[in-house]
Parts: sequence; structure tokens; C-alpha cells
Amino acid sequence: MTRWGTVIGALVAAAALAYAQLTLPAQTLVSDYALVTGGMLPILVGMLALAAACLSLAYGLAAAEPSRSAATRVLLVASAAGLMLSAVFPTDPTPSDVSTLSGEIHRWSAALVFTALPVAGWTLARGRAALPRWNLVRAMSVTSALTLAVYLAAHPASFTSPLIGGAAYYGLLERALVLAEIALVVLMASASGAARGAVQAGPAAGAAGQGQPSTPDHDHRLAA
Repeated sequence: MTRWGTVIGALVAAAALAYAQLTLPAQTLVSDYALVTGGMLPILVGMLALAAACLSLAYGLAAAEPSRSAATRVLLVASAAGLMLSAVFPTDPTPSDVSTLSGEIHRWSAALVFTALPVAGWTLARGRAALPRWNLVRAMSVTSALTLAVYLAAHPASFTSPLIGGAAYYGLLERALVLAEIALVVLMASASGAARGAVQAGPAAGAAGQGQPSTPDHDHRLAA
């Protein structure tokens, strides 16, 4: 239930989205697939699988870095809660006119997920060394946040949507945002798993190096 659990959950979520996209009648938003015949199951599976991925990642971080990852874990658990609420409470048919309690809960829980995950990625990578794995987490966090900003501006409920013709492509932006955040969860799991492996290898490397003279090259490998 750590790195591989996170990766598997994220892949199941991506597969559910792909299934809905390829086999069901075209819908404007991802959550609209739950309103068509045969669409409830893939959307439910996808949301719950991504929620499980977030919880798995939070569990792994709690075991590996309990103090440093506290803020990230709170955001991941909040994202998982938002995904579960979004799965239980379906959206309303008209995205710009939320008229039911279920639709209202779905809208705000989805907003929580879309906002919390980029912040979780950024807080996890903050203060880390400029290694490729952490640079990828930072880059994907910023990409997700920027995509969210453009999506909100293009959404029909926004006053800026008519100015930028958002009604024509805001559904595509939402799909890009969903995929970016799924990828972000995978990158976070990969980076934190690699960091945990390096920490565990440190004591073993130190024990193996006892009694051997220190060299600049040896010291540099340990620092990396």
C-alpha cells in the first residue's frame, strides 16, 4: 500500500477515464459520463481508484517522512475525501446551473481535489535537492495549477468565459487537468519512493565504508 499501490490506483483511474472517453457517448465534462447509460461504473471506479492512490501515498509518506510530509499528507487525505464525495454525489446535467444539493457537493468536492493536489505536489518537493525526480514533481505541480487557472477562466460559470470563448474547449481543459493530476500523483510516489530508498541505503553504505579511507569521489557519491 505505498508506492506501487499509488501507481496502480492512478493507472486504474486513467484507464477508467480512457474507457469512458472511448466507449461512451461524448460528454462535455468527465463527471457527465456518470449521467449516461453505462457511465456510472467507470466514473465511480476511476474516482475511487484515484482516492485510494492518494491515501496510499499519504500512508507511505507517514512511514517514511512523518514530520516533513505532514502538510502534504493533509492535502492528500483531503483530495481523497473530495474524490469520494464526488463519486457518491453526481453532478448536475448543466454545469453552469447547479440546482441540487448533490450537484453542489460534487462541484465543491471537485474544486477541493483540483486545488489540493497541485499544492500537495509543491509542498512535497519544496526544499528538496534539484534532482530530476523532484524537478518533475515541481514542474507537474505548476502545470496542474496553470491548467486549473485556465480551466476556471474558461468555465461557463465564469464571467471571463465569453471573453475567451471558453465554452468551446473547457471540457478539453478539464481532461488535461485530470490527466495532469493523475500524473502528478504518480510522480510524487516515484520521487518519494526513490528518496526513501536512498535514505535506507545510507546506513548500509556507511557501515560498508567503515575502516576504508575517505576519498573525494566516495564522499560525492554519498552526498548524491
